[in-house]
Amino acid sequence: MNGRAVFLDRDGVINRAQVRNGRPYPPADLSALEILPDVPEALERLRAAGFRLIVVTNQPDVARGTQTRAEVEAINAALKARLPLDEIRVCYHDDKDKCRCRKPEAGLLSEAARDAHLDLGACFMVGDRWRDIEAGRRAGCTTIFIDHGYAERRPLDFDHRVKSLSEASEWICSTVHSTQEGS
Repeated sequence: MNGRAVFLDRDGVINRAQVRNGRPYPPADLSALEILPDVPEALERLRAAGFRLIVVTNQPDVARGTQTRAEVEAINAALKARLPLDEIRVCYHDDKDKCRCRKPEAGLLSEAARDAHLDLGACFMVGDRWRDIEAGRRAGCTTIFIDHGYAERRPLDFDHRVKSLSEASEWICSTVHSTQEGS
């Protein structure tokens, strides 16, 4: 395994999260989808550096009955059509389901690594919530926290903190470049 990827959370990383009372929520439907302005360029930079781009997202509102699977899939299809993403992996469960795929568990990342022959130690996880960062840590990835200042539990242990995916992609590319020069 020598492949490498950048795993990306969806809401708050790729597209704008709907923030209510300081907490982020996914867009309710396709009409509410807004790709963040710096995302296309940031993804192109990562793609040019040789990374697979894999979205790993929890969508528990399906299990909770407040959003349909068809709405989530329509949003994901729109993102794949407009952005250079290799794949989008979704957990539709809620905490009570105790599945392996719901972040902070690392199931979505480890399954993608197995299927695409990725070296998780050479991969990055970019997320805006503690669950994203914890999933990345459990998988053995380098973790990057996009800090939007949400009024919720924050990750305690991450490798780098940024304000946008653009900053994250610059850091990833400079980190990889400096590592390659040191070899």
